[in-house]
Amino acid sequence: MFQHITVLKEEAVDGLAIKPDGIYVDCTLGGAGHSELIASRLGPKGRLIALDQDDWALDNARVRLSAYMDRVTLVKSNFRYLAHVLKDLGISGVDGVLFDLGVSSPQLDEGERGFSYNHDAPLDMRMDQDGMLTADDIVNTWDEREISRIITNYGEERFARSIARKIVAAREQKRIDTTGELVEIIKSGIPAAARRTGPHPAKRTFQALRIAVNDELGAEEEGLEQTIDVLNAGGRASVITFHSLEDRICKQLFAKFVEKCTCPTDFPMCVCGGGGKLKLVNRKPILPSEEELEQNKRSRSAKLRVAEKL
Repeated sequence: MFQHITVLKEEAVDGLAIKPDGIYVDCTLGGAGHSELIASRLGPKGRLIALDQDDWALDNARVRLSAYMDRVTLVKSNFRYLAHVLKDLGISGVDGVLFDLGVSSPQLDEGERGFSYNHDAPLDMRMDQDGMLTADDIVNTWDEREISRIITNYGEERFARSIARKIVAAREQKRIDTTGELVEIIKSGIPAAARRTGPHPAKRTFQALRIAVNDELGAEEEGLEQTIDVLNAGGRASVITFHSLEDRICKQLFAKFVEKCTCPTDFPMCVCGGGGKLKLVNRKPILPSEEELEQNKRSRSAKLRVAEKL
């Protein structure tokens, strides 16, 4: 059974404005905290579709959501296939979609998955164990320029070029097999003074590798685009992000579809065609409370954005 503290649980589910007979999708089942709260607010005619590509999450949910399985459908899928999943289930529109992006605590805490720089394990990092690409493939076969690019773009690491150079030099001597070996190589690419301040020296590079292995940003963009299409009028999207790249994609995508009417205020209806598809429920992102930050340090970078379909 996974141990997982759900971040912004009440806030994200409140953002969906649950209707007891509505249809909702949890695109990131994870530890099932959000799903459990959504299901508890549904009546007998309500329905929750919960997606995850990780078998552990699905197995855990069958136990945690056992009291609600009459209204819950579990689907093994990446949320980039949201529209396809709903079509297969014969559902044409939904009343709310929730995303809790990034990696879940159990994935970080189970050392053998290779997500954590604090556990020595094979270089894997696949959220879907049936996926083809692993961190091992990137570290041992990609060229220096590509490794540097992903560490720069996805990790926002200022020493990316130096780290990439060290990785390539190390693998010419010996194949890099474990996270522990990689951590030492990353450290050697960062000046000692920089290693003594800020987060763990390997944090940004590990984040970059994980995002690349799972194509997280591409999946987020596709999933959010489809969400806007599948929402019913008045339906809501509730999106939790954990780093600036995820948040930027969400913010820009919502902005692209938000109403931008330029008609004079005394016009009885919009005639400019800039009405948009969404309205923002909160102008600024919702952040964890002081109490939540004290209870769960992993929540400190979380941001919640909520938009409603017009």
